Amino acid sequence: MSVARDERKALVDLMTELGPDAPTLCGTWTNRDLAAHLAIRERRPDTAPGILLKPFARWAEKVQADYAHKAWSELLDLVRTPPFWIQPVDSYINTTEYFVHHEDVRRAQAGWEPRPHDGKREHVLWKFLPFTAKFTYKSSPVGVTLVRPDGEHIVAKPGANGVVITGEVAELVMLAFGREQVRVEYSGDADAVERVRSLNRSV
Repeated sequence: MSVARDERKALVDLMTELGPDAPTLCGTWTNRDLAAHLAIRERRPDTAPGILLKPFARWAEKVQADYAHKAWSELLDLVRTPPFWIQPVDSYINTTEYFVHHEDVRRAQAGWEPRPHDGKREHVLWKFLPFTAKFTYKSSPVGVTLVRPDGEHIVAKPGANGVVITGEVAELVMLAFGREQVRVEYSGDADAVERVRSLNRSV
């Protein structure tokens, strides 16, 4: 199975276990809200502008709310079984989407810990990280470099007075997607570090 399919299955299994009202790291969204978001993302292309652009958000919110009122089992089935057109592009559009949202559910639980290292998953996530990191750190007033424990690195934002963020690939991905529940280490000038930590990294 691909990493995208692995993460989709693991996410649905965890949502099934925790139930529709469990919290996530997606603001006020519960599992039900997140599942509805994932369902319309793949099944209602008419909502895509509203997911990305505020002027169209009201329509996307309405459709998502309608999906959220479906029976929990039905909603999970929609997430579990993607439309036929997803297969050719699944790895490209869903690897980080489903990894991050799986972690959104995991890390919203008390006592969460990072998952054990998985070479296949980390390899694939590392390939996708440069695009996201260069987008989410673009407003940084100082340079930002993301470093794996083995020394491999990504320059997320070139610049002086740089900050180095070190962590496992999964942690760097979650951080780049705006999550704070991560295990990373910052190094650099204290003021520069604080500026990077306070960036709006939402995607």
